[in-house]
Amino acid sequence: MESQNIFKLLLKLGLPMVISMLFNSLYNIVDSLFIAQLGDDALNAISLIYPMQNLITAVAVGFGVGISSTISYYFGAKIQSEMNNSASLGLLYSLIHSIILTIICLVGAQAFLSLFTDNTNVLNLGHEYAVVAFAFTIPNVLGITFEKIFQGIGKMKLTMIALIAGCIFNIIFDPILIFGYGPFPEMGMTGAALATGLGQTLSLIIYVIYYIIAKKEIKLNNYKLNLTNTKKLYLVGIPATLNLALPSVLISALNGILKPFNEDYITILGIYYKLQTFIYLPANGFVQGMRPIVGYNYGAKRINKVNECFKYTFLLTLIIMLIGTILSLTIPNQILGLFSESENIINLGSTALRIISIGFIISAISITCCGGLEGLSKGLTSLIISLLRYIIIIIPLALILVIPFEANGVFIAFPITEFITAFISIILYFLTIKKINKDTIINN
Repeated sequence: MESQNIFKLLLKLGLPMVISMLFNSLYNIVDSLFIAQLGDDALNAISLIYPMQNLITAVAVGFGVGISSTISYYFGAKIQSEMNNSASLGLLYSLIHSIILTIICLVGAQAFLSLFTDNTNVLNLGHEYAVVAFAFTIPNVLGITFEKIFQGIGKMKLTMIALIAGCIFNIIFDPILIFGYGPFPEMGMTGAALATGLGQTLSLIIYVIYYIIAKKEIKLNNYKLNLTNTKKLYLVGIPATLNLALPSVLISALNGILKPFNEDYITILGIYYKLQTFIYLPANGFVQGMRPIVGYNYGAKRINKVNECFKYTFLLTLIIMLIGTILSLTIPNQILGLFSESENIINLGSTALRIISIGFIISAISITCCGGLEGLSKGLTSLIISLLRYIIIIIPLALILVIPFEANGVFIAFPITEFITAFISIILYFLTIKKINKDTIINN
């Protein structure tokens, strides 16, 4: 952090997370492929339950970003006691969050599914999956919390190992538990959810074992209530959580807009959000590598290093989004054919994927700006960008565009939104940097 070249450091911290995110994306896709073999109703069911799963991930990862940002700031400022206190309180608060989320999701799953479908089979399959998946909310959230704690001090290889181990477990046991191989009974949707939950638990176990062995790096034994640190955690954590939860709101809103046209469009949207993880999650890997570097150098008052890190992260993210664009434009039929044998879904989905992918490259700007702002502990500014991207622009635009373009209007809204948001994002980011530079000069 002190002396290494920024680009090399970004690769050192970012590449393990890119690899982790690729495995995570691969798991998401493989999971859908296995579930698709149970029929289109099963695939539709997990598409509908996805926003609730994303809500749990959003709270865990979002608050985890607050923990990671605060830890990396104190790491750069070399204040060990405050770093330990932030991590300890972060873990405690995350446990409380996970208990609340477990109750909400288990109680509300059936009612949520009923908002988007009247198909009894889809409702039953979705509820069957949700009950088991949401029962693992506590180990899932705590595992993500440990991940962010260790990322805050730059332990990216550890988080890569834990994430990959959980994903490999999922990939191996998905078909075993879904279809019943060897001594295991055929469990269908229950088996898919169980494989996911056990994989998440395995990741948590790896983090706990490592902490017990090497707890000298950071100690989770300072639970003294500290209002300053609590404020820091939530000032970044709440906006980051909302940033990540907004896609759930968006998907639910778009499902509602698409419902009058054809249920196949809802399935297509669900497939897209599985596919886009294979593009956006690896890009997010570099953003995750960026945050501790930005936070550390912000704490150390080295803004020139912050700017250098931003530039390199943007270029790497741009390359990933370019690859995603090329694949989406050239082989959409083959990609969608992995998820469904329905000719209608493949044909309609190919058009949708090509339209949406037009905005992939330009979205690299808003993705990098959000990550940089979170690393600078400017969570509210990052939230403004996400609100524009997921709510304020895209939903009204979709409602307007479905009038002339019908269901395709929803998909056309994606690239238009990305272009508008990118323009605003770059302005907000550099205004923030300008203010930080001014404050640094005044304080010096």
